[in-house]
Amino acid sequence: MIVTPVFTLNDFLPVMPAAVLVVAAIVLMLSEVFLVSATRTYQAMLATLATVVAGGVAVHNAFEPARAALQGYAVLDPFSSWMTAMVCLGTGLAVLLSSGFLKHRNAERGEFYALMLFAAAGMSLLALSAEFITLFINLEVMSIATYALTAFLRRGPRPSEAGFKYFILGAFSAALLLYGAALLYGATGATKLIEVSAALPAAFIASPGLVYAGLGLVLAGFAFKVAAVPFHMWTPDVYEGAPTPVTALMSAGVKAAAFIALVRTSLFLVKGIPPEMPFYLFSGMALLTMIGGNLLALPQRNVKRMLAYSSIAHAGYLLLGVAALFAPQGAATTTDVGVFSATPLMGLVPNVSSGVYKGILFYLLGYTVTSLGAFGTISALERREDETRGNTWDLERFAGLAQRRPGWALAMAAFMLSLGGVPPTVGFLGKLFLFSAAVDAGLLGLAAVGILSSVVGVYFYLRVVVYMFMRPAPADATTPVRHWTTELALITSAVAVVGLGIVPGPITEWFGRLGMIFGH
Repeated sequence: MIVTPVFTLNDFLPVMPAAVLVVAAIVLMLSEVFLVSATRTYQAMLATLATVVAGGVAVHNAFEPARAALQGYAVLDPFSSWMTAMVCLGTGLAVLLSSGFLKHRNAERGEFYALMLFAAAGMSLLALSAEFITLFINLEVMSIATYALTAFLRRGPRPSEAGFKYFILGAFSAALLLYGAALLYGATGATKLIEVSAALPAAFIASPGLVYAGLGLVLAGFAFKVAAVPFHMWTPDVYEGAPTPVTALMSAGVKAAAFIALVRTSLFLVKGIPPEMPFYLFSGMALLTMIGGNLLALPQRNVKRMLAYSSIAHAGYLLLGVAALFAPQGAATTTDVGVFSATPLMGLVPNVSSGVYKGILFYLLGYTVTSLGAFGTISALERREDETRGNTWDLERFAGLAQRRPGWALAMAAFMLSLGGVPPTVGFLGKLFLFSAAVDAGLLGLAAVGILSSVVGVYFYLRVVVYMFMRPAPADATTPVRHWTTELALITSAVAVVGLGIVPGPITEWFGRLGMIFGH
């Protein structure tokens, strides 16, 4: 006998932002069929409007009580709702950056914006997935759209190479995650995260090898998506070869959605295994990623590759927050001091999860507006004829920018200072909240490594500022072409970077009060 599931309107409330994005994407694709004018700016405006509406629905959802939806296949909680709002913000800014970028190359098409909205819908659905099959499907919706966006500009070898590498490594990481989920299903007989969590203690006793293998493969699949060391190899080549607005979307949206899914999945899957194991795993990944990302970024003269390696380092800072969630509960009785230990020093507090959630959400918000602004400035400086050259994103391109475009130079300086964690920018407060949560959890060693590696990162960020304000422009330098949508995105990002750094009160209050996650 087939039992038809019964759904109510409240069940569909979590997916409403994604539904808005999907409907707008379909309209954009159909608009190409009836297009009679070469002007397509209205498509960018429609896509931006869709992200605003979807983001507004997500903010409304953030004030709803946390609960399961769609018979446990999805959840509605403030954590995923705020994540969806940030994805919509990042997608809207990326769409504005794309309009001028594509128009200058005569490549503006409705399917580009549709793919961006499909990717954003996948990110939103990934953040609220509470079951392995739906999680995998939503991950692929996001990934396939970004694969196509990466290779959208087919001129020259870079986009094709980037798209091919991203597709191969992305498919490999998805296969790891799917195989790990299959092993956990074999051990527990369930695919819903809450049911897997309930069955894991008995499964761990009956077949510990199967559970360990499944957990390891799932973690490896997520590590690829967040570009954690040693799963970071694809990042610089893909970021460099993709159209710069797409790189901006990947650096902010894809990474943020994958982190939220990683946090949610990990909180369910640690039941029944030794509590120190997830702590050591995430601590080790955070240590390698923070140090590796910053050291690899140091010698880079290619600003786009430097920001790619920088994004790896920022993934390490976020992994530090994830490690704080799994700090041993008995840390207050420990006297060991080291990188992989939790100590009672510096006023350890017994329950740090709310502070960690607030730190992760605020850091993701700050990194979203900052990275989109930084990549947006790069896209504004690019010239179509330079796409096949090797010095397209060299530091020399930024020399004398303060004389050619002073507003852009000031905005880029704010973005670089924010990425380096220099006050009064949002990047400083993001690191402050995240490192404070780690210290409250007793992770003094890891927090110290994070602070020191962040100081190292200031060098390559300030180098861009020095070139813009203290180096003369090259003899063949031209004044970059202005486009109002690009400048609107840069102004919005710069205002957010400085404004949230000076007056973070309302946002941090919302995150502190509502930054809880279903099932924890």
